[in-house]
Amino acid sequence: MRRVNGVSVIGRAIAAGFGATTPSSSSAAVARSAARHQLLQESTFSSGPLCFAGRFSAGFGRSSPYAGTMCFSNAASLAQDPHAKGGPKSSHEFFPKDVVLYQYEACPFCNKVKAFLDFYDIPYKVVEVNPINKKEIKWSDYKKVPILKVDGEQMVDSSDIIDTLIQRINPENPALESEEENKWRRWVDNHLVHVLSPNIYRTASEALESFDYITTRGNFSFYERMVAKYGGAAAMYFVSKKLKKRHNITDERAALYDAVETWVDALKGRQFLGLVTSGSNPNLADLSVFGILRPIRHLQSGRDMVENTRIGEWYSRMESAVGKSSRIEA
Repeated sequence: MRRVNGVSVIGRAIAAGFGATTPSSSSAAVARSAARHQLLQESTFSSGPLCFAGRFSAGFGRSSPYAGTMCFSNAASLAQDPHAKGGPKSSHEFFPKDVVLYQYEACPFCNKVKAFLDFYDIPYKVVEVNPINKKEIKWSDYKKVPILKVDGEQMVDSSDIIDTLIQRINPENPALESEEENKWRRWVDNHLVHVLSPNIYRTASEALESFDYITTRGNFSFYERMVAKYGGAAAMYFVSKKLKKRHNITDERAALYDAVETWVDALKGRQFLGLVTSGSNPNLADLSVFGILRPIRHLQSGRDMVENTRIGEWYSRMESAVGKSSRIEA
């Protein structure tokens, strides 16, 4: 396997896929998203480890099947009941026939999109992208994940994807967003995501735990799995140290705990940050934080996070609010 500066092609591919998503089928929109994505990659995650978060971690995924047509089954109920799962009252029914997410299973930005789709009960198929050859997205000019196809329309950059979908769900009152909501969505992309990689690859044992998870769910051949597990864990252990230095992190766990405590403080006693019915429903900021944290929840870093901070109750409420996955299995 070809090596680049001591890090395998797998690792480089993993790191490259770490980005946010943008809705657009036009080449101009894709180019705009790519430029924005490059900014993210220069920070901690898009170039970094979790999605496979950095140089190596992008291959986290579980390969997934293609399935048949689907519809937005909850649209009618959302239009009638503002307290239903899905939150804001919608005066329009959104019925996409085919939704396909191209992803890495542990990518935080991919998980942000999935949290949105799950919350709004939008059925979707998943295509796990092989981080080595990316053959599953050869058709696209955009070479990062997530990519969402909605009835054949390509959308990229996680935040843009979510913005586009919420506008289609609520065309008369698109996002019902406040400045507070937008502020915390930006915080997720510009800060929270960057403390994850130094935590999940903090020690050699944690790096191996992460890559064991990654390689048992990812779209790897047996050989690629072995190389990725041991080579990737070693590579990301060292890469995470560079990311730690880049983002001025002196204590990885302290940085993670501080970030999630900052989020809990932002709730100001509300069940969720969401403003609908005085905080009784999650908003897009809630969904973003939840999606970003979900891939690490059952790793050592996530277990420590829940045990040592106040995030646990909010996280449990979000699990209940988001509910079962809307993913269509084969």
